[in-house]
Amino acid sequence: GGVGKTTIAKYAFNSYFESFERSSFLYNVRDFSESTDGLIYLQKQFLSDILDGRKIDIQSVEDGINQIKSAVYGKRVLIVLDDVDEVDQLAAIVGMRDCFYSGSKIIVTTRHIELLRACEIELIDHVQKLSIGESVELFSWHAFGQDHPVENYTKFLTRIIEYCIGCPLALQVLGSSLSGKSLVVWESTLKN
Repeated sequence: GGVGKTTIAKYAFNSYFESFERSSFLYNVRDFSESTDGLIYLQKQFLSDILDGRKIDIQSVEDGINQIKSAVYGKRVLIVLDDVDEVDQLAAIVGMRDCFYSGSKIIVTTRHIELLRACEIELIDHVQKLSIGESVELFSWHAFGQDHPVENYTKFLTRIIEYCIGCPLALQVLGSSLSGKSLVVWESTLKN
């Protein structure tokens, strides 16, 4: 978590959605699907996106699958399913991949690579953690407002970079929380 999967998916979606007839970005699939009728909610959201905001009545997940098949038939679509952690989540939205028009793209973010393999997803890209240099730069932007650390604070940098282990979200949060704080606060934060 926090390595940047959703950020990369957002970037790809925002860069290319205009090249498709229809598009949908479903955030936090895992969280929504845990609630009662969560998969139906996600199907409704997907259909609303694909059908220009029309509200759709869905009676069951199977009904939703059939409506999705009809809605995407003959359309070139871009779909992002963010934070998927169960096969049934994929099946409810894009399980009928053969119904999608040629050139459609489906992007899935997940922490569970085995899920992608089980669903026969063809192209898997592992998001890499940041290098030490990239970590220093990202942290510095959030802590100091520049791409490098301020001189008096460099003694803390090695510990911070080791603690965050290349995770962009951790670097951003820690950098922002320490921004403008005294050396005493930095020392105390690192001890905790």
